[in-house]
Amino acid sequence: MTEKQFTVTADTGIHARPATLLVQTASRFDSDINLEYKGKKVNLKSIMGVMSLGIGQGSTISISAEGGDAEDALRTLEETLKKEGLAE
Repeated sequence: MTEKQFTVTADTGIHARPATLLVQTASRFDSDINLEYKGKKVNLKSIMGVMSLGIGQGSTISISAEGGDAEDALRTLEETLKKEGLAE
């Protein structure tokens, strides 16, 4: 399993548009990918799960991936978070 932590930098946090972008990115991979925030873990391929977390600016989140393409998935998600100005 591969895991990485991020700090949300977007003013609006992870709301509808960035959540959709993350879910679409995660869905391109076969690995199981989870997003954890405040001890609650959800499937990053589930828009409802991600939206239910209510992640705001300054929050620390953790993304973990397990499977054959886990490292590629995590690297791509990290690039997406940084490119979109969502987290660092």
